[in-house]
Amino acid sequence: MSRRSWYACPAEKVISRLTSKVTDPIRVGVVGLGRGFALTAPSALVSQFVQFLAATAPREESRAAFQDIFRGVTYLSYHDLLNDPSIEAVHIATPHQLHAEMAMQAAEHGKHVLVEKPIAISLSDAERMISACEINEVTLIVGPAHSFDGPILKAKQLIESDQFGRVLAINTLNYTDFMYRPRRDEELSTVDGGGVLFSQGAHQFDIVRLLAGGQVTEVYASTGRWDMLRDTEMSYQAMLRFSNGVTAQCTYSGYARFDSDELQGWIGETGNPKDPDNYGGSRKALVDFSRDDEVRAKLARTFSAKNLRGIAANNEHFGPLFLQCEHADLKIGPREIIVYKDFEKEVIPVPLIGGPREPVFKALYDSIRLGKNPVQTGRWCLGTLQVCHAVLDSAKRREPVFI
Repeated sequence: MSRRSWYACPAEKVISRLTSKVTDPIRVGVVGLGRGFALTAPSALVSQFVQFLAATAPREESRAAFQDIFRGVTYLSYHDLLNDPSIEAVHIATPHQLHAEMAMQAAEHGKHVLVEKPIAISLSDAERMISACEINEVTLIVGPAHSFDGPILKAKQLIESDQFGRVLAINTLNYTDFMYRPRRDEELSTVDGGGVLFSQGAHQFDIVRLLAGGQVTEVYASTGRWDMLRDTEMSYQAMLRFSNGVTAQCTYSGYARFDSDELQGWIGETGNPKDPDNYGGSRKALVDFSRDDEVRAKLARTFSAKNLRGIAANNEHFGPLFLQCEHADLKIGPREIIVYKDFEKEVIPVPLIGGPREPVFKALYDSIRLGKNPVQTGRWCLGTLQVCHAVLDSAKRREPVFI
């Protein structure tokens, strides 16, 4: 039975429809079976482009769940996984501070790399990762990331069709409970990659960079650190200027008050419906927690049989997103793109095809099997990391930062 999927490629149309199922999926091993992989697993299980054959993680419960759910093998060490000759690519789903060394080790073993965002915490580590993958001639893709979401890829296709003229400005916002979900210590420390910039800004800046189509040249930003018990960046507002004249206003808040999914028809970030009556649930859960309690609660959210969800009914998203073009405004949502023209409005449905993260897996497949790299290569995502650091720098200096 035929399957259809999306992919991003700068030299071709962003959307591709397949007429037959691939017979040579990429054989993948995953390192890290935490919350990130728990969100990726449903799409991985139904993907036609990848087959997850092996995993390594410190927790026995997670390894046992991988064996049971994916029918794969597990290793006690990353070294053993890298020495598995059946593995073509490694998906690095570990905490941010481990990305660089693990990516370089994978490259040295001839394994292609799919690394969770951000590519790294420091710019120097990102450069080392990119160099290692280039020297060893292996693919380096940063994902899953929301710039791979179906509606974003569709919007990119519409922009490239030139039917609405040039992009002039972008406005995007996302208000979540991100900083009041259970967190490990390093997730509350900016120097260790904690706070909203590296985890969430990486998504938002990826999206606007993809749609703006130029290089970021100037960043003017402020950040909010307004909770002494969680003393890291909890929110930011950033104005980005691009070399082609586009401007983008990016707002993010992880304060667990207003929830911008209210503006998305109560469809959550992962494409699943949300209960609007569960207001304040994240903050309430932390009220009586000690730090040890919170860390245990974080561990309870990692990959396991009980945390495995089915395929979402909608595309994933990263909050309300508006594009102003020469001849129309575009509102991009998880189900559709609404085009506001001078005298009429058009609704363009964007149905979910396969799992929400199938575009990431197709990008990996296209790169390894067909030699077609997506936009979101390591070198391109280095630019996103530069924006994250520029936001921190601009907020500290209270002045624009030029890149």
